[in-house]
Amino acid sequence: MSTVVIVAHHERTEAAALARHAADWLAERGHEAWMPAADAVALDLHDLAAERRADDADLALSLGGDGTMLRAVRFLDGAAVPLLGVNLGVLGYLTEVEAPDMTNALDRFTKGSDVGEWYLDERLMLDVVARSGVGASLGTWRALNEAVVEKREPGHTVRLLVRIDGVPFTTYAADGLIVSTPTGSTAYSLSARGPIVSPRHRALLLTPVAPHMLFDRSLVLDPAEPIEISVIGHREASVSVDGLPVATLVEGDVVMCSSSASTARFVRFGERHYHQILKAKFGLTDR
Repeated sequence: MSTVVIVAHHERTEAAALARHAADWLAERGHEAWMPAADAVALDLHDLAAERRADDADLALSLGGDGTMLRAVRFLDGAAVPLLGVNLGVLGYLTEVEAPDMTNALDRFTKGSDVGEWYLDERLMLDVVARSGVGASLGTWRALNEAVVEKREPGHTVRLLVRIDGVPFTTYAADGLIVSTPTGSTAYSLSARGPIVSPRHRALLLTPVAPHMLFDRSLVLDPAEPIEISVIGHREASVSVDGLPVATLVEGDVVMCSSSASTARFVRFGERHYHQILKAKFGLTDR
């Protein structure tokens, strides 16, 4: 028997119907399905609500787009649970199947990876730690896409000192800095003209946002080279992790980004050529 936790988009009516269909389909075959309480309440599926640990599940099923996938990764919080994404969004970089294929995908998953029905696509994640200038903890988080330190005041830059592997690199005057994984290279970093990096690669990307300086290039670093960002000057900065605001920084506060020992583990059913996914999502044509 498999235990499946369902994480679903809160504002899509089709997500509620699909979650109910998945739960019923699983129950008919002797499996168990449940939802985090917030998801079940939002979709009026109260009978599926459960306050359980993420690692109680054998599979996490995400019903939505890439934002729901990020929320599912956040819910798993590093637990080694495979994640299957069903796309209800537009781009769907991270998802694996479309809604009509959901039950077929669940059937293939329950047959097991040992018979070649699926494999795991493991993605690098970031550990993000913020501390005050006097060393007090401001919080710790884990990111699949990126951590962003950026200005809070419109019309002004923020000054950020960067250390790489403990050694000072330079001070940026910019709207902000993005530290991303290869998976996150097609998210905020891409809009800031950062490089697109295959998710098979292991690297940390440092990309400035609207830098007010001559040096405006992204850096692609080894995952063993942690990035430390310190706020200097009197202007405050904010920290976001995978698009979620988590902390406000003042002068002297520091954010450390390093590769995580945990990975995101996506269920895949066939060979994925990342460049072909990019081609499809961006509407590129052969020349």
